[in-house]
Amino acid sequence: MSARTAHIQLVRFHPEVYEPCDDSFALVDALLADRKHLIEQRPRLCMEVGCGSGYVISSLAIMLSELGNGVNYFATDINQDAAEATRATLEAHGLHAEIVVTDIASGLQKNLAGMVDVVVVNPPYVPTSEEEIGCKGITASWAGGYSGRSVIDRILPVADELLSQKGWLYMVTLTANNPSQICRLMKQKGYASRIIVQRSTEEESLHVIKFWRDVAPDRSKGSDSWFSQFPLKSFWQNSESND
Repeated sequence: MSARTAHIQLVRFHPEVYEPCDDSFALVDALLADRKHLIEQRPRLCMEVGCGSGYVISSLAIMLSELGNGVNYFATDINQDAAEATRATLEAHGLHAEIVVTDIASGLQKNLAGMVDVVVVNPPYVPTSEEEIGCKGITASWAGGYSGRSVIDRILPVADELLSQKGWLYMVTLTANNPSQICRLMKQKGYASRIIVQRSTEEESLHVIKFWRDVAPDRSKGSDSWFSQFPLKSFWQNSESND
């Protein structure tokens, strides 16, 4: 039986790169749980924002391998070491993605607007001081600022711009991030959402949420929906010069 996810022993580790952990495994488990729907959707372009070691984007490519060469992959990270680790992890699995060192998707947004069918992101969600955001090295992978939302709130509009009309966003959140509020914000942009995986560890309670375009943008502030379930290819080469 062929592998369904990336092999941990083939993942490139680096002291300044976030290695696969509970949140990474939760995100991959969410993609596995939704694999049938992903195959049926037949995505043409998938992107991971904040690719780290490359474990998640490699796992996604393996899950969609039966679609053949019709799927293209992008992976971004602000950390050069992470980009190199992701490239090595992909190569170790016989896979390929366009890897861009950039902040979220800077330099790619205009060229890829409305074209990405699947966006996956395990964002920096740990509540920290604002000063820690954007630090070099591994700190950038987890420092999320006030309530862990500073980077998440920057990612959401970028994902909205990138996603195609049939596009799906899979995002890891922490209870401290107020995921119900995140879902309300996305609902105002016209997205429905549901929890794919909910997992508690000794240190945190994680949710992997799927978002998809479903309704006309909702500008109302009130909402009494399912939120109660929360426990309180070369065309962009010139962009590589952008920060």
